[in-house]
Amino acid sequence: MHLEVMLPSSVFGRYDEVESVVLETPEGSFGLLPHRRDCVAALEPGILTYTQKGQATSYLAVDEGVMVKKGQQVRVSVRNAHSGDDLEALKQSVLTEFLSLSDKEAEMRSVLARLESGLMRGFKSLTS
Repeated sequence: MHLEVMLPSSVFGRYDEVESVVLETPEGSFGLLPHRRDCVAALEPGILTYTQKGQATSYLAVDEGVMVKKGQQVRVSVRNAHSGDDLEALKQSVLTEFLSLSDKEAEMRSVLARLESGLMRGFKSLTS
């Protein structure tokens, strides 16, 4: 298979002769082998594991995104990614960067919802 990991502004990496890929989805781990049927999956922050022909297993820390498999092409589009040999460091990266970002986003959405409701109350007072 050919694995391509894309970020919003660039291509993070392209990997040829990939024999297997394991991703994290909201339903749990999801594995891909070369003859698996075409599919699409939502990804959550976690560790993407892939094995290239004749090489050791490699790991990427990835943020949330989407995976599309069509034929021998596997495309992963995520907001952020890190590579490294130390699996523990990558797991820590997921916990500190990607999951905490989700907390910041939740806080931002809460603030925006309060601003929106205040704006709606202001419009309502204008029509009354």
